[in-house]
Amino acid sequence: MTPKVVFSIFRLNILILIFIFLLNVNGREIDDTLVFTVATSETDGFLRYMRSAIEYGIKPVVLGLGENWKGGENIRYRPGGGWKVNLLKKALEPYKDDSNRIVLFTDGYDVMFLSDLSAIIDKFKKTEARVLFGAESSCWPDADLESLYPPVISGKRFLNSGLYIGYVPDIYKLLTYAPLKDEGDDQLYFTHAYVDDKLRNELNFKLDSNSEIFQNLNGAINEIELYHNTEKEYTEFKLKNVVSHTEPLVIHGNGFSKTKLNALGNYLARAWTPEEECKHCRWGHIDLEKTQDANMPTVLLAIFIENPTPFVEEFFQKIGDLEYPKQRIHVLIHNAVKYHIPHVQQFVEASGSKYLSLKQITPDDGITEWNARDLSLDLCVQKECDMYFAVDSIAHLDNPHTLRLLIEQNRTVVAPLLVRPEKAWSNFWGALTRDGFYARSHDYLDIVYNKKRGLWNVPFINTCYLVNGTLLKKHDRTKITFVRDNLDADMAFCGNLNDLDVFLYVSNRVEFGHLINTDTFDVTRTTPEMYQIFENGRDWAARYIHPEYPETFNPDKKPLQPCPDVYWVPIVTRRFCKDLISMMEAFGKWSDGTNEDNRLTGGYEAVPTRDIHMNQVGWEPHWMQFLQKWVRPIQEHIFTGYFHDPPRSLMNFVVRYKPGEQPSLRPHHDSSTYTINIALNEVGKDYEGGGCRFIRYNCSVTDTKPGWLIMHPGRLTHYHEGLLVTKGVRYIMISFVDP
Repeated sequence: MTPKVVFSIFRLNILILIFIFLLNVNGREIDDTLVFTVATSETDGFLRYMRSAIEYGIKPVVLGLGENWKGGENIRYRPGGGWKVNLLKKALEPYKDDSNRIVLFTDGYDVMFLSDLSAIIDKFKKTEARVLFGAESSCWPDADLESLYPPVISGKRFLNSGLYIGYVPDIYKLLTYAPLKDEGDDQLYFTHAYVDDKLRNELNFKLDSNSEIFQNLNGAINEIELYHNTEKEYTEFKLKNVVSHTEPLVIHGNGFSKTKLNALGNYLARAWTPEEECKHCRWGHIDLEKTQDANMPTVLLAIFIENPTPFVEEFFQKIGDLEYPKQRIHVLIHNAVKYHIPHVQQFVEASGSKYLSLKQITPDDGITEWNARDLSLDLCVQKECDMYFAVDSIAHLDNPHTLRLLIEQNRTVVAPLLVRPEKAWSNFWGALTRDGFYARSHDYLDIVYNKKRGLWNVPFINTCYLVNGTLLKKHDRTKITFVRDNLDADMAFCGNLNDLDVFLYVSNRVEFGHLINTDTFDVTRTTPEMYQIFENGRDWAARYIHPEYPETFNPDKKPLQPCPDVYWVPIVTRRFCKDLISMMEAFGKWSDGTNEDNRLTGGYEAVPTRDIHMNQVGWEPHWMQFLQKWVRPIQEHIFTGYFHDPPRSLMNFVVRYKPGEQPSLRPHHDSSTYTINIALNEVGKDYEGGGCRFIRYNCSVTDTKPGWLIMHPGRLTHYHEGLLVTKGVRYIMISFVDP
């Protein structure tokens, strides 16, 4: 079987139809009931409809499948749908005289079953109607007919044509009481019948005003709520109308309520339960584990760097680490930021030749984000790719299996959940306002914090997502674009897909990665990532904290102690050391080494060094965070019983020892409870000589290691001196803690 067949979401109807054929109906057999729907293609909404039908043992007959739609254009906003009436009329002709047979009709793209057919029939019979239609709060499509509607005691007054049930002869008479063109409006057709007193009485034609069976969502979103039903042997989420105090059995996302139906559909029809969690995640899931590399779907990986972004080097490293055959990946990189040209080039030189192809759009090309994203879709079509995978530079894919897992989920559009660490900021919206902007859904925080894991149908995604290539082939490319009014590219893309009734999913079934915060990233600084300790602490630590730092707290391993009460532990990486030196040298305003120092309160330094203070380069608060988060735990571990939270430090600076400038430092005490001294470069390579001698113990530490911290008491016992640097330049980071 070729990849194009295996990986097409639109082929899932084959699986579903086979499933229906083999399925035994749950509950009692209902041979005298017909269920019909109309659907011309296997959209995401249709697949959801069929899944809900199968869940409750219902076997709908699908009319119009594979045919061209004849019921008018854009019927979401305009009248139309008469073809549905004519299709059903033809289908019912063989049964038109069967007075005991019941027929249930529903729309096929925005409907879900919430119970089995026996419960629906039981409730219908209790109404004593011969024909029963769902009801809604607005008179559409002709508001002038409102005055002709009979009053209702409670509930909704106006007919909706998306859901109805009745005895076949009566429904057939309703379908044939007047001619109707295919492009005519079905709801207007049925409305004229209902407001005709004679015909309504003759057919015993009623509306389900209180949603005993049918729940139309438009105009009633605030009336319904989910509740967790635990009364049966299995638990599931059910729907309750809190105004009418009923539990509808079929739900219809008519009009502008489709986004709400999508949200409810994440739970209803046993799609998600606390016990099984994401049951619907398994529908259509495929397994690529045993697929040979040559048969894996081809992917267009579109990378977008639209704004200055911290930790882009790590971003590209994770792209390169994706566990997916590179010879099945085409790469397009749109870089709109000149600062990132070296980072892109480094990736291209290291990995570019490993991919099936690689194309760059550079800052000098002057192509906007909207156009670049549209070009990436065109390239996917041109390359006949099976999958389109968009990844923005703020999306760090920490899970190397992300791409494969998203493909295996086998949805039209699916994104991995990505969140800013320890924040509620993510790459999806759970709901929309009426004008299409962000609104928080009831389960947003549960999803973001992984209290509920699954696959979630949402109205907006960005930053990283996978699109099944069949989508680009199925629809006119002018409709699938990143351009829409004055919206940003992501909102335009999602809005256009929502208009096509394409479902957007976000998955948090496993951990995929996280988002970078670009809000304060200042590329005018020499080493801008050094300043990201607050905004991007996880990435800062991954780059700058020594990988052996956790071993300091291993109870089976004692820290090195080269001199009495002098401890030596790894704390930062060589990259930290290099970047801190670069920061200081770029600033360049080293003190003159005299006692006069206007940077200090009182303007006098007793034991002066050639140094630059952290507050001179705007790094004082970042250093204090470093002391609190990584130094304080070491101090409490080593010097048991002393706690000072947070640590205080007024003197934090980088010292430069250099022959001909200041090669050493005379004996002195530090004005601190304890001092930390971090070596920033390498003895024997960057300089010769140097080190620290503790005079009371006649003990020296000279073989220092870059990134390793020396911690010792500051007063009374640890009188010390800086030993002579005979060649090169030595840099150390000093902090006097708790003076």
